[in-house]
Amino acid sequence: MSRPLQPSRLNMKAFAQEGVALAETTPLQNLERLAEETQGLQADSTVQWEARGELRPRTGADDEVWLHLQAQASVPLTCQRCMGVVQTPVEVDQWYRFVASEDIAMAEDDQSEEDLLVMEPQFNLLAVLEDELLMALPLVPMHEECPVTPKLQAGDVEEPGETGKPAGKPNPFAVLAQLKNKK
Repeated sequence: MSRPLQPSRLNMKAFAQEGVALAETTPLQNLERLAEETQGLQADSTVQWEARGELRPRTGADDEVWLHLQAQASVPLTCQRCMGVVQTPVEVDQWYRFVASEDIAMAEDDQSEEDLLVMEPQFNLLAVLEDELLMALPLVPMHEECPVTPKLQAGDVEEPGETGKPAGKPNPFAVLAQLKNKK
């Protein structure tokens, strides 16, 4: 009987040899860096994910270890238009190939279509999941249509006076006009 798999300390080669999918639901609050990006995170906010390892034969060498990671979550972010909460769907569907060292990963990175990860004795799948979710977040989250009318002003706006210019603010060119009049 095998021990339950721990996503934060996976032996990737053994995981790939088993060929069994690991499917879990993880609270978003457990992914600390992602939780910092959110607004109004609910206790029941979760990410559903599945990881499957596989071995692919390679001629004249050991089999390659591959990982397929899929995840879905709805993340509460700040709408950059109205500054309210916008529930943003985030999805991950990514393949990774494991290599023996960082040097190999750097050398092969430009030629490979898949992402490369370095084989470690205890691989932290949750850290990779969190990285992928962070990269999948939109740069500028916004509602399709904001529930409230956005304020399109910055700072305090004063009511116009009799001349149509804001009352109480001196004209920055008034000093120049006075100099011109003195000549």
